[in-house]
Amino acid sequence: MTNPVYLALDVPQLEAAKALVSKVKAHVGGVKLGLEFFCAHGAHGVHEIAHLGLPIFLDLKFHDIPNTVAAAMQAIHVYEPAIVTVHASGGRAMMEDAKAAAAEGCKVVAVTMLTSLDANDLTATGVYGSAETQVMRLAELAHAAGLDGIVCSGQEVGMVRKAWRDGFFVVPGLRPAGNGTGDQKRVVTPRQARDNGASVLVIGRPISRAEDPEAAARAIEATL
Repeated sequence: MTNPVYLALDVPQLEAAKALVSKVKAHVGGVKLGLEFFCAHGAHGVHEIAHLGLPIFLDLKFHDIPNTVAAAMQAIHVYEPAIVTVHASGGRAMMEDAKAAAAEGCKVVAVTMLTSLDANDLTATGVYGSAETQVMRLAELAHAAGLDGIVCSGQEVGMVRKAWRDGFFVVPGLRPAGNGTGDQKRVVTPRQARDNGASVLVIGRPISRAEDPEAAARAIEATL
C-alpha cells in the first residue's frame, strides 16, 4: 500500500526544505507545497522539490472567477502536480472549469472548511449550522461539479465517505497522540483519520519541527 502521508513543507529556506525531504522521504508518500512555500520559492522551488522524487501536492487553494481559475490550472501543468486544491465556496462553475483545465491524472480536490475554523467562526462569516453540515453541503457541490474529492478534517471524513464512496479525501490538521493542536481546532490522529476513510494525510509540524524528523515520520508511518 502506498504511504498516505504527505509532508506539509512550509519551510522558509529552500535548502533546509530539500534537506528535510531527503531525511524523511523513505517514510512519507508525497510532499505538500502550500502558499507559504510557493510565495517564497516559486517555480524554481517546486521543481527543486520535485527532483527529489516524491509526488507533489500543490495546495494553492484557487478561488476566483471560473475563467481565471481555469487559466491558473493550465499554468501549473508544468509542475506536474499529483493533487491540486480549489475552494469549494468558489461555486460549481468554478470547480467544473478547474477540473476541465487540470492535467490528465491530476486530482482536483475542493477545500470545504479550513481546520483552523469551528462553528463559531462559520457564524461570524454569516454561515449558520454545524461544521459537519457545511462540509457535507460543500462536498455535495464538489461531487456534482465532477471533482475527485475534497479536503476536510478527520472529524468529517467518515461522514462524507459514506455519501461519496469513491471520493478522494485529503485530511490536514492531524496531530499524533501527545502533540499539541497549535492553531488547529478540529483535529484527530493520523490513525483515526485513516480509519475514518482519509486517502491522504497531510502532516507538517509534527514532522518538520520534531527534534528528529526522520524518527517522527517513521513513528507516524508505523501507526498506519
